[in-house]
Amino acid sequence: MAESTGVDRGIQSLIAARKSLKLSLEKSKAIGLALGKTGPRFEEIEQRLPLLEAAVRPIRADGEALKDVGGNINRAVGPAAAVLKVFDAVHGLEKSLLSDPKNDLSSYLSVLKRLEEALKFLGENCGLAIQWLEDIVEYLDDHHVADEKYLSNLKKSLRGLSEFHNDGGGVEEKERSQLRLDGGLRNAALDKLENEFRRLLKDNSVPLPMASPSSLGDQACIAPSQLPVTVIHKLQAILGRLRANNRLDKCISIYVEVRSSNVRASLQALDLDYLDISVSEFNDVQSIEGYIAQWGNHLEFAVKHLFEAEFKLCNDVFERLGLNVWMDCFSKIAAQAGMLAFLQFGKTVTDSKKDPIKLLKLLDIFTSLNKLRADFNRLFGGAACIEIQNFTRDLIKRIIDGAAEIFWELLVQVEIQKQTPPPSDGGVPRLVSFVTEYCNKLIGDKYKSTLTQVLLIHKSWRSERFQDNQLMVEVLRIIKAIEQNLDVWMKAYPDQTLAHFFGMNNHWHLYKNLKGTKIGDHLGDSWLKEHEQYKEYYATVFLRDSWGKLPSHLSREGLILFSGGHATARDLVKKRLKAFNDAFDEMYKKQASWVLPEKDLRDRVCQQIVQAIVPVYRSYMQNYGPLVEKDASSSKYVRYTVVALEKILSSLYMPKPMRYGSFKGTPPSEKLKNDVDLRRTTSAVV
Repeated sequence: MAESTGVDRGIQSLIAARKSLKLSLEKSKAIGLALGKTGPRFEEIEQRLPLLEAAVRPIRADGEALKDVGGNINRAVGPAAAVLKVFDAVHGLEKSLLSDPKNDLSSYLSVLKRLEEALKFLGENCGLAIQWLEDIVEYLDDHHVADEKYLSNLKKSLRGLSEFHNDGGGVEEKERSQLRLDGGLRNAALDKLENEFRRLLKDNSVPLPMASPSSLGDQACIAPSQLPVTVIHKLQAILGRLRANNRLDKCISIYVEVRSSNVRASLQALDLDYLDISVSEFNDVQSIEGYIAQWGNHLEFAVKHLFEAEFKLCNDVFERLGLNVWMDCFSKIAAQAGMLAFLQFGKTVTDSKKDPIKLLKLLDIFTSLNKLRADFNRLFGGAACIEIQNFTRDLIKRIIDGAAEIFWELLVQVEIQKQTPPPSDGGVPRLVSFVTEYCNKLIGDKYKSTLTQVLLIHKSWRSERFQDNQLMVEVLRIIKAIEQNLDVWMKAYPDQTLAHFFGMNNHWHLYKNLKGTKIGDHLGDSWLKEHEQYKEYYATVFLRDSWGKLPSHLSREGLILFSGGHATARDLVKKRLKAFNDAFDEMYKKQASWVLPEKDLRDRVCQQIVQAIVPVYRSYMQNYGPLVEKDASSSKYVRYTVVALEKILSSLYMPKPMRYGSFKGTPPSEKLKNDVDLRRTTSAVV
């Protein structure tokens, strides 16, 4: 039993040894295989060993340097991470800012402001982050804590980033820097705001409605602001953002363009083509006289309605930006909308040929400007409107100088006209009719105060004194110069009958056209009565020495003696009728071209002629006509019936068609080419 037990133990030991040996063989085999694979790996490690050695080398750096590098890196990475976070936020705003501001302007402006704040942060902190990164790179390089090649690449990247951010200190450079920071997003948003600013203006700028130019009188109220309050608030909000981004000038340019175009559209209904008339297109004021009255009405309308409204609107829209801004904006609108064109037309009138009619037109222009003086001072009185101010001052000076020069030369013109021959028709010279009417206008209610003001200003500029009654004194001198001209002209007629006819004509003209006027009141009743008496005297002498002689040819002397002898009586009647007819025909032929322009005088003179001749002729023909009418040759002696004779005499002295001009009658087609040239008048007097 004992022996059997020992054998079993031996067998078990052998089995265990065999297993152990088998395991060892398997391990050896595995190690062999592993060793076979390790060879190539060692070769690979051997190849990478220089790189690993270079990477591990900084670990062998000074302990203090290794100890501080972590903190320096953390301080540099913190600002850089913040900058990157803001960059991400900027990109998040892109979708909102590329949308249309029209949809929600308030939200759009809010998002844009956030973008501006982000860009401001980036502008202030990018440089700091770059500086921190540059410092840590310099630290790593100085203490050999990093690989040189790695540091070289890092330095290169930082140099590029620094150049990208560098703003150079200037405004334009800063804008370009921010443009690089946001990729042009802010400029795109600002462009959209400018477009929205223009759209709001255009959609809400409507020309002032007018049915026709004649409706100006109905535009009694000054036009209110043409933009709703909500639109003004939107424009102001846009202006605030654009101004904060140096876009104010562009915004003002848009505003001026749209609003000045709107004013021009309002003025188009007035047909203002006449404003472009040049001096070369007319030779005298009469050719544009009608336009001057229109000009005054149009200018008043433009100032009180259109420019007044623009003035208020500029203040409403730009009030937050200061007086200089909105006044400058308004001045540009006024200039571009046509204010200077109105003033240029006035200047064109002052440049036209000097003529007495021009004086009245200059006074009309002065009245229009003076009426708007307060409006001009308020609307165009700022420094921004200096061009309009200078143009207006120059225009007023031209008006005053031109009007005063023409007025003071009127007397000279009248006196020089003595040298011209009197009218061949014995009528009223154009000088006389024009001057009486003209002087009445000068001191009438329409012009007297204005002319007095103009002459007063002109005298003050020359440090001369203007007397209160100087205007009337000068006008009376002109009228009395006309009297002297009449005396000279009457003496110039070789035919005394025509001279008396002329005297009757002109003294009556003076009396009739000055009686009841301010000039007549100053001249006095005795002066007027004298001219009336002159008229009566010359009329009596004229009738006596001309038509009054004709009845003597129809004498009845000797006809009673031949009452029984028809043949002898008939011959005597024939002889006297022939003498009457010849004298009548000669008188009529002589006076057929003479003129009495005043109807009342003409009717009276013709009536007196008829009364002096027709009754005598009628009676003569009733008594002695039958003696001749039965004769075969009666037509040779009885040329006129009583009715025909009366009709002929009643139609004498009819005026010619209306004559034009200032001092001489010439048709408009000749453009007053024969008028006295005031420029030559002055030199002639000197």
